[in-house]
Amino acid sequence: MPSAHETIDTEVKNNDVVLFMKGTPQFPMCGFSGQCVQILDYLGVPYKGVNVLDDAELRQGIKEYTNWPTIPQLYVKGEFVGGCDIIREMFQSGELATHFTGAGVPVKQTANG
Repeated sequence: MPSAHETIDTEVKNNDVVLFMKGTPQFPMCGFSGQCVQILDYLGVPYKGVNVLDDAELRQGIKEYTNWPTIPQLYVKGEFVGGCDIIREMFQSGELATHFTGAGVPVKQTANG
């Protein structure tokens, strides 16, 4: 069985956009994860949600992987982008959509102001 670090590494490297979150995209289990899902869904970005509540080792491992203390965490093309506050600020400024398109990830629509 792979370690939490190996599992995280595989998800980040094999998916263009990954959201490590509490719950699933269909059923977020915390408000911050829910906000990130809403933003990604609004932008129409294809992404994979990974539920850290299913595995305590994974839940702790993701925090150590990036040295970032909170969940959710968003990765784009293997790069850690940030948690909920950063994602929300980037979305509101239009920077998140630009980041996705710059990374070659299709965006269906952008934030208006």
